[in-house]
Amino acid sequence: MNKAQLVEAIADKVGGRQQAADAVDAVLDAIVRAVVAGDRVSVTGFGSFEKVDRPARYARNPQTGERVRVKKTSVPRFRAGQGFKDLVSGSKKLPKGEVAVKKAPKGSLTGGVARTTAKAAAKKATAKKAVAKKVTAKRAVTAAKTAAAKKTTAKKAAPAAKKVTAAAKKTTAAAAKKTAPAKKATAKKAPAKKITARKTTAKKATARKK
Repeated sequence: MNKAQLVEAIADKVGGRQQAADAVDAVLDAIVRAVVAGDRVSVTGFGSFEKVDRPARYARNPQTGERVRVKKTSVPRFRAGQGFKDLVSGSKKLPKGEVAVKKAPKGSLTGGVARTTAKAAAKKATAKKAVAKKVTAKRAVTAAKTAAAKKTTAKKAAPAAKKVTAAAKKTTAAAAKKTAPAKKATAKKAPAKKITARKTTAKKATARKK
């Protein structure tokens, strides 16, 4: 059965051939777009369509037997549902006058929308976590750089402080050396006063004797 025959098969059920063609096109287009986007399309009782990534591998050319490297690619995959398998294997009989694939239970379509919303929310949360990690890493790097700069400044300041302290010590020592001779000179001047006092006393004694 090709697409045209499929449209003819469902034309009476949907109200005409044009409506059937539009319905088939809409269903196939929705499935293809969802699988290309990486979503899994699951139809209860029928099966599921999904995108599968195949890693790079080696294969053999069937004509020459030569080993050929196949690049990484993505392919669509269909997995039949259990109800479809049971009908094909004959363990269950096709219902007469009814749809072979059971209709989706109530709330399942809304659940599918909720799942999509949950996926989008999970992606957003993951993106936010990634951004937060990047910001934390940048802050850690900035803090490390600041700490390194402080250490470098402290190392540069230490020798300068030592030089200033040594210069101050030298200045103090020089001042002490200058003060020492002045003290000695003062100490030497004191005996001169004593000698002068003695001479004065001797003169007075001589005058009295006369």
